[in-house]
Amino acid sequence: MKPHWEKKNSKSATLLDSFQTTKTYLLSHCIVEWGFRLPEKGWRPPAWMYRGRRPSNDDAYFENMTRVIFLAGLSWRMIDKKWPNFKKAFQDFSIERVSRFTAADLERLLKNEGIVRNRLKIQATIHNAGQFKAIKEKFGSFQSFLDSLDKANNYASVIEELGKMFQRLGPSSARIFLYTVGENIRHPEER
Repeated sequence: MKPHWEKKNSKSATLLDSFQTTKTYLLSHCIVEWGFRLPEKGWRPPAWMYRGRRPSNDDAYFENMTRVIFLAGLSWRMIDKKWPNFKKAFQDFSIERVSRFTAADLERLLKNEGIVRNRLKIQATIHNAGQFKAIKEKFGSFQSFLDSLDKANNYASVIEELGKMFQRLGPSSARIFLYTVGENIRHPEER
């Protein structure tokens, strides 16, 4: 029996079903998850997506991870539009500065209408800055940390380790984070 999305004139397909069938494809080096789609020919990855290169410093890795976390479940266009506000609110994603944010900073961010005011994601960003700081102290840089991990089996150990260390970074978000920072990760269904 064919799945409902392959049937012609199927009235049983719901919006959720349609989303679930399209959220797991890798097209032309761009992950089509969380609503990120190739709009047309000539599309190029956005500047924040490091394909064929890696971020130049830990703050850039931290910013990218934060973007992926805030993108989860939301419109990529909305996040792109608000990103300058995020940069200002999170002090250009300086790991040193964000890792020192206090409860007062959390409350300030929750009142900032220019960003997505999701308490759990904001708390995760502050926690994750502390994790980046600890990694830098131990490994010298986040890139050195990534390079120290076993990337066999399509980064399975890396994804697991990232999920343990960083808040709001589940397996799917970890995969897209690794993809967007120039790692050679393949889509799980790709052979």
